[in-house]
Amino acid sequence: MLTLRKKTSARTTNSYHRFYKYGNIIKDLEITRANQVWVSDITYIRTVKGFCYLALITDMHSRKIVGHDLSDSLELTGCVRALHKAIYQAKDIEQLIHHSDRGIQYCSNVYTQILKRKKIDISMTEENHCYENAMAERVNGILKDEFYLDQTFDSVAHAKRAAKSAIKLYNEIRLHLSLNYRTPNMVYKLTA
Repeated sequence: MLTLRKKTSARTTNSYHRFYKYGNIIKDLEITRANQVWVSDITYIRTVKGFCYLALITDMHSRKIVGHDLSDSLELTGCVRALHKAIYQAKDIEQLIHHSDRGIQYCSNVYTQILKRKKIDISMTEENHCYENAMAERVNGILKDEFYLDQTFDSVAHAKRAAKSAIKLYNEIRLHLSLNYRTPNMVYKLTA
């Protein structure tokens, strides 16, 4: 009667590819302002027909999710759309560093060329270790655990609505202990 449900998960990172892998330039960096470092990651969301994938870009100082996109595949386009949203909403991206894992999406020529054109420095985890991208992993966990994105949705459209709502609540309502009980939006606006 008491059986444990086996949770299936999707692998979102493929770091065995031919693309150049950048070093971790934020390892000992002191973060003092918004738009100094953005961290990126992809997490999966379950639907009744399979998985869809949420690409997130989070400002490391304010913990605000500045760009996101939910797509039904792990192809590059979702990450690129999230990056374009983040760049579009940012007022000042001078001396910005983009940090991610070594996934094929983030190492691809298309993605890195966008960063280079915008003069955004590129940083990546060196040892393929989740601890080097801990903030991005933490945001994934908060969205799933506190805002119920870990459930199974009826469709990709339903998952998109839920993700958009969760991100809005996370950015505008959720208070963070690490931000002295302020919201990510409050801190972002103060220092952006």
